Amino acid sequence: MATLVILRHGESVANRDNIFTGWSDVPLTAKGREQAVAAGKLVAETGIQFAALHTSMLQRAIVTSDIVLEAIDQLYIPEYKSWRLNERHYGALRGKNKAAVQAEVGERQVKIWRRSFETVPPLLDHVTQDRRYDQFGPHVEPRGESLEMAYHRLMPYWEDQVAPRLLNGDNQLIVAHGSTLRALIKYLDQVADADISQVEVANGEPIQYDFDDRLNVLKKTVL
Repeated sequence: MATLVILRHGESVANRDNIFTGWSDVPLTAKGREQAVAAGKLVAETGIQFAALHTSMLQRAIVTSDIVLEAIDQLYIPEYKSWRLNERHYGALRGKNKAAVQAEVGERQVKIWRRSFETVPPLLDHVTQDRRYDQFGPHVEPRGESLEMAYHRLMPYWEDQVAPRLLNGDNQLIVAHGSTLRALIKYLDQVADADISQVEVANGEPIQYDFDDRLNVLKKTVL
């Protein structure tokens, strides 16, 4: 039996300003840092001892991770960072205000781009890869992704890095992003493609999964 806690980063500047963000590397707001501290306190109350933490390559998740680890007095555990845990890439929508885009194309289209499983947003014409991804090989950053594409990007990391540790009885902590955590919840909760649009992951709200020795979910708790 093992436990997984997943957490979306605290509020970022882009969350505050209602901006499509994706792989853009934006900082936390003061509120976001407060949310991370509060989330850490909630996790601390569980008394869970983690063997490792997994997060993305983006500072809003990394800083949240460090704040939470400090709050639970577990800064010493290994931290693993992967592009596979990055937020879904919003393509050519990146950096645009959501309300402005909605005024241009309509609420229904924006909702489809944001919440559906299969729909791909408008793609970037080209991508200049950030040096932080060079260690993973060329052409890591996509021109844009549907949630389905982000799901298939995420799952190898789950299968190779997280699930084996849980099967070994080692508790794991994942601090990532709204869309990639929605993708993971889709897998863990067996959510149908058509129903994933109803799944929300709030900033700074830890979710605990308790598994049996074959990684069947025994209990899910929002802390």
